[in-house]
Amino acid sequence: MEEIVKRLQKGDRKAQKQIYDKYSGLFYAICLRYASNTDEAWDLLQEGFIRIFFNIKSFKGKGSFEGWMKRIVINNAINHYYKDKKYRYHEDIDENYEIKSEDRLFDDADFTYEELLEIIRQLPSGYRTIFNLYAIEGYKHKEIAKILGISESTSKSQYHRAKKILQKILKDIKKKRNG
Repeated sequence: MEEIVKRLQKGDRKAQKQIYDKYSGLFYAICLRYASNTDEAWDLLQEGFIRIFFNIKSFKGKGSFEGWMKRIVINNAINHYYKDKKYRYHEDIDENYEIKSEDRLFDDADFTYEELLEIIRQLPSGYRTIFNLYAIEGYKHKEIAKILGISESTSKSQYHRAKKILQKILKDIKKKRNG
């Protein structure tokens, strides 16, 4: 990997194509989680790779190259969220708000990955971003609050509401399937 990074840092187009071919599927899946639709996901993917190639000289070889690129793709999706910020909905709640864990309502086999992805994309932008950062990327609410410039309680409330919306949609789909 060290050799390909050196080639990328010299602007080698073949190395860029190699990296794109190797990682575009993985990064597209990430973009799909943050985007409202597939066209937006493709745009996020392309922007992400442009940022990777533009900033390649800042990669110093410390840590995982894949992790470094993944952070750029996620940060690009978050920046997209900021551009769309005027359309998002959020509500602050007091700090004592508590998120209760619900009993497991679904089995892993109830829904395909594609179905879950499509349902997540139906969430409002703010909910979707926070859900992805917390539930999928593993960020803490305190980190999400700092990244998005919101309060920690807002992050928690939007995550809670996203979960409620997702559960309702999944419950309705399951009910329809079972007649």
